[in-house]
Amino acid sequence: MDLQSLLPVLYSITWQNLVMISVGLILIYLAIAKEYEPNLLLPMGFGAVLVNIPLTSALTQIDPVTGKALEGALSVFYEAGIANEVFPLLIFIAIGAMIDFSPLFKNPLLLLFGAAAQFGIFLTMMGATLLGFDLKEAASIGIIGAADGPTSIFVSSRFAPNLLGPISVAAYSYMALVPIIQPPVIRLLTTKKERCIHMEAHAKNVSKTSLILFPIVVTIFAGIIAPSSLALIGFLMFGNLIRECGVLNKLSLAAQNELSSIVTILLGISIASTMTADRFVRLDTLMIIGLGLVAFIFDTFGGVMFAKLMNIFLPAKKKINPMVGACGISAFPMSARVIHGMGQKEDPTNYLLMHAVSANVGGQIGSVVAGGLILSLIPLFC
Repeated sequence: MDLQSLLPVLYSITWQNLVMISVGLILIYLAIAKEYEPNLLLPMGFGAVLVNIPLTSALTQIDPVTGKALEGALSVFYEAGIANEVFPLLIFIAIGAMIDFSPLFKNPLLLLFGAAAQFGIFLTMMGATLLGFDLKEAASIGIIGAADGPTSIFVSSRFAPNLLGPISVAAYSYMALVPIIQPPVIRLLTTKKERCIHMEAHAKNVSKTSLILFPIVVTIFAGIIAPSSLALIGFLMFGNLIRECGVLNKLSLAAQNELSSIVTILLGISIASTMTADRFVRLDTLMIIGLGLVAFIFDTFGGVMFAKLMNIFLPAKKKINPMVGACGISAFPMSARVIHGMGQKEDPTNYLLMHAVSANVGGQIGSVVAGGLILSLIPLFC
């Protein structure tokens, strides 16, 4: 390749392209050096580099000579897996196959935190509307607070595909930053005495029949309440049914490993096709990043304050450690590990892991239901 063949690329590159290439390199650094959600951030970062080199063949381009469209690989992946929502739904099968709902059966009360910790979604929606985003865009931004990357992608691809790039980056970045975001918010809202509350152990066994019936019942119930949530909740529960039925062990392991790995790679690098300079280097992007942080903070706020409210009515031996309420977000199992670690730091004899996992599993269900409700209700107001 001679210098003359490089000139079109060099003449076409803009400072916005350089900014986005830098963003891609930062995502790669965070994935490798800091291990922040490397499964997604590394493909997204590398894809951002690919699509921001002018005249890249990774995106569909128009041939200046023939006028025909030359299909790019990432554009094809986007249309095949993101635009029609296939990749996020396949990821839900994998997530469902990884989740064990038995801790939630042992203390069903903790399921309520999966609803309380979605508070940030709706508060952020209102904030985004006040900042000038239309209702569908505001809903897509608010769902960042679900702390569930596939749900964020699913909703934004339906309502605001033009914002898919920054929403995806915000969702997965803040999920990775849960150990940094949640502890200071929790400490601000609780006293040391509250953080040292011990919770009763729940050792009762869960029957195999219950675990098999649970995904079926949840799917039917969700379908009656919010039919638009069926794709989300149904694929999650289908994955869990594969896990719990006991006759599809190979499929369960394949969903947890091969399916999850392959689709995660395709999902991350396909999202990058939307991370072009013209879409990303805008004031809107900074506002979305800021609103995503607001959503995570107020999700944590909602879960903690709901636990404190419940404690007013619970007897002394049944009190809930308010930190567990923060696990109602869907960042599974990272949030549960963070809360358990905080509890151990306050009191080494306080073992909160199982309670935190229960609330965290409830958050996984709550985030999907919240996404389904948004898909059902927002079109009624547009």
